[in-house]
Amino acid sequence: MFKIRILVNNIKNMWEVIADAFLDTLKIFPFLLLIYVLIEILEHRTLLTQNQKILQGDLAPLIGSATGIIPQCGFSVMAAKLYDRGLIRTGTLLAVFIATSDEALIIMLSELSAAGAVMPLILIKLFIAVGVGYLVNFIMSNEKLTEMGLTSDIRSHTCAASEGGKSDLYVYFISPLLHTLKITLYLLLINLVFGFIIEAVGPQAITEAMIGGEYLQPLITALIGLIPNCASSVILTGAYINGGIIFGSLVAGLCTNAGLGLVVLLKNTKKLKRNILLIVALYVIAVIAGIAVNGIMALCDMI
Repeated sequence: MFKIRILVNNIKNMWEVIADAFLDTLKIFPFLLLIYVLIEILEHRTLLTQNQKILQGDLAPLIGSATGIIPQCGFSVMAAKLYDRGLIRTGTLLAVFIATSDEALIIMLSELSAAGAVMPLILIKLFIAVGVGYLVNFIMSNEKLTEMGLTSDIRSHTCAASEGGKSDLYVYFISPLLHTLKITLYLLLINLVFGFIIEAVGPQAITEAMIGGEYLQPLITALIGLIPNCASSVILTGAYINGGIIFGSLVAGLCTNAGLGLVVLLKNTKKLKRNILLIVALYVIAVIAGIAVNGIMALCDMI
């Protein structure tokens, strides 16, 4: 009888975890959809990123960082292609990569418990991206740019190219809806995993493990961020929202989260050594940034 009671309680707890995960995920679905619709409007209806020549001037790291912050799918890809053709400098590329956060900002804005961390995250990533961009460009001041005309349309370097010929209904609603459903599924899986972990080991154990790893977490999260898929940013953000990692560790993971831009670099096997060095540099910068943020938070008794 006692064993049956334990089994019933376990089943009840399991369904509670599943129900909570579904409800938590469902609550942010409309916000995700709204944000993705707004991003499509921004990407297709503004001239913010139409002029590629600005990425060759003195303001290139600053403008590249600011544009990389925008949660759009293709700017890191465009920057990687331009860099591979010798049209932008190394510091500018790193600035774009560091500023990019893929889906993270959208998810955080959709989750009330994490929305307050969005602005600090943006400011920190901008500070690191701009600083690194200008420093690397200064160190590599003799770097030569290719004497070629820049293509006139950024669309050829972004995911928008695949939407050529699509109707406005598809571009501004169906495409954002499909993207929202995909990210929602990722979030549901992450909420389920963390829900079962918390149920199994208890929130206290999670908190103790989180605090104990404040200087080791950035090493791991920065590696996760290097995974060239939107799932990596969703995993990192979900872990932060659920208390699995602390803020500095999130910063480390999102500083390496350049998405498919890394794939574009690695496709050029003729410059494989250069590209690997760039990725290693990106990882080291992200880890240092994450440890620094966690260290400052620890000194201020914020963790």
